[in-house]
Amino acid sequence: MATLPNPLPRLAADPSGRALGLELPPGSLIDATDEGPWHEPLLWHAGRAASSGNWARLGGPGARVGLLPVLVDVGGSQGGPEEWELMPGEVSYPGDHDAEDVLAEFWGDEDADEELGEIRAPFGREWPGLAAAPRLEADPDARAAEVADSLLNGGSWLKEPRLALVPARRSADIPAAIGWSGPLNHENDTARLCSVLRSWEDRFGIRVVALTFDQLVLSVAAPPTTAAEAEQVAAEHFAFCPDNITQGHHGTLREYAEHEILGRRIWAFWWD
Repeated sequence: MATLPNPLPRLAADPSGRALGLELPPGSLIDATDEGPWHEPLLWHAGRAASSGNWARLGGPGARVGLLPVLVDVGGSQGGPEEWELMPGEVSYPGDHDAEDVLAEFWGDEDADEELGEIRAPFGREWPGLAAAPRLEADPDARAAEVADSLLNGGSWLKEPRLALVPARRSADIPAAIGWSGPLNHENDTARLCSVLRSWEDRFGIRVVALTFDQLVLSVAAPPTTAAEAEQVAAEHFAFCPDNITQGHHGTLREYAEHEILGRRIWAFWWD
């Protein structure tokens, strides 16, 4: 995967990050993968629980040196990132894939049974295309900091959140940059899903705010504001992560659009 030069090895000699213009708390460099140590660190994460304001304090300075913030959960049953079966060697480059091609392939049109047709209504077997971009209602990075703080103040997704820094070109690339394998049962090459995240970054101002072993949480700076817009986006979510609907609280695309997309500033995904 094509990346910028990785600043993380410099933290081995200077854990404070001052040489990079950062002021870091004690933390860990993670190079553990499914096949053993990677040739360079994949991410750094703090050794203490994240608190409100951490994202804003480190996110801007980190981005200036090529390190983007994300919250990682170290309290799940699978432990922290060193136990997540990261597979950077299996990941391609997000820019090599077309988001609409990826979604259309996942949508499929050949073997949709009657039940699936009911789930995907008002759309049919034919891929309905990408949703239009709504108007931005907030600065995407400011919205990300706001959502990060909300997750740290009673959010239900994270048990023991730590602030992490990942060497990546853009927030949408973070899962691919660390070789995250959360969607493995749906897609083996996380970069293909990151191409969709790039498209959402461009159209909806998303940022990758949090990762667990198998969950992805995004902030949204331009959420859909009408039912029709939300349903169009729900079609993309269904292709991206069908478990959100088929195994979620809202068993049809219409219900999911109403409750999980319309006006919502957080999009969350989970793969079985």
